Amino acid sequence: MIPVHNLVKLDFNNTEIAFRNKSDKDLEKAYWLFKIVASNSLIKIGTPLTNFALKIGLPIQGLIRNTIYKQFCGGESIEGCQQAIAELGRAKVTTILDYSVEGEESEESFDQTCSEILRTVDYSQKNKLISFCVFKPTGLGRFDLLAKVDAQLPLSDQEKLEFTRIYDRIDTICSACHAADIRVLIDAEHSWIQDTIDDFAREMMGKYNKERVIVYNTYQLYRQDKLASLQADFAYAQTQNFYLGAKIVRGAYMEIERDRAVKLGYPSPIQPNKEASDQDYNQSIRFCLSHINRIGLMAGTHNEESARLLVDEMALRGISPANDHIFFAQLLGMSDNLSFNLAEAGFHVAKYMPYGPVKAVMPYLFRRAQENTSVGGQTSRELSLILKEKARRKS
Repeated sequence: MIPVHNLVKLDFNNTEIAFRNKSDKDLEKAYWLFKIVASNSLIKIGTPLTNFALKIGLPIQGLIRNTIYKQFCGGESIEGCQQAIAELGRAKVTTILDYSVEGEESEESFDQTCSEILRTVDYSQKNKLISFCVFKPTGLGRFDLLAKVDAQLPLSDQEKLEFTRIYDRIDTICSACHAADIRVLIDAEHSWIQDTIDDFAREMMGKYNKERVIVYNTYQLYRQDKLASLQADFAYAQTQNFYLGAKIVRGAYMEIERDRAVKLGYPSPIQPNKEASDQDYNQSIRFCLSHINRIGLMAGTHNEESARLLVDEMALRGISPANDHIFFAQLLGMSDNLSFNLAEAGFHVAKYMPYGPVKAVMPYLFRRAQENTSVGGQTSRELSLILKEKARRKS
């Protein structure tokens, strides 16, 4: 007999729960924002124009702060995120504090980013509504150096020292998370630096996941090889006696990956079609659940079918929604119908909450907007749910 859990109550179309933290004014703003994001041509034109306006100092930061920034970011500092964190907490959703400054290239900026991430670790000890910390490896070291290491090219003595500093920053963060008993996610990046990041992740898990799951690597299942990577990493974790932390996502760099493969004349690492990506994603969920006593699973997804699959598989296997090895995760400002309805039904849910100065976070926001225009049906789904809630409130 299949345990019922809270499945009967779980309705991803329940907009009353999804949007109960939004005022009518907030809902209207979100509607127009997603209308803009849905327009690929507007995003393509708006991105360089906004970058230019910021570069020459036009006073548009206030407009950005009250529109796209407010929808997708928590604040300009950790302290500035407190209201957004508390708001999610009232809906039984925890926060992943994500310092989202991108594109920096100096050693000074890498040290500053490391220090800021350590501040999120410290803050998480004081605020139990923070369930994860996170870092992007290219926030801690130079992209081109990681690419050189990945390509197994010889490094100069200076580059060797620089690479050691990247390792030390990553190790410092993971060590601090272990001491604070706070989980940490290592974000995935482009395929031509990912092997090096995977090496970092395995080493950190080997050091800090001996007693419990602290460090999580990210597996982008729109890549053809990542289901096999997940399975191989688990086999390695078994031989080395550590817990595997696995954040599974579909992926974030599809267009860039395909374009680079064509340009350089190598086979694309991306799945041949969406169905293949979905199949591997769902198979990864099943694989993790089959070994859930030794794997910490974060299902990062905005896909309702995959979220439903995980809920149903947990029920089939008699796994409680309260199992602390399983988290659902979505981005702040998106897929609230998944996040808040799952949390209401008793599942662990966390929202990625980007933060940082408006100008510094703009590359992140533009990337998210561009990703949304390429994800079939995502923005139209957001718009239909907002319209449904507006109609419900008027009735």
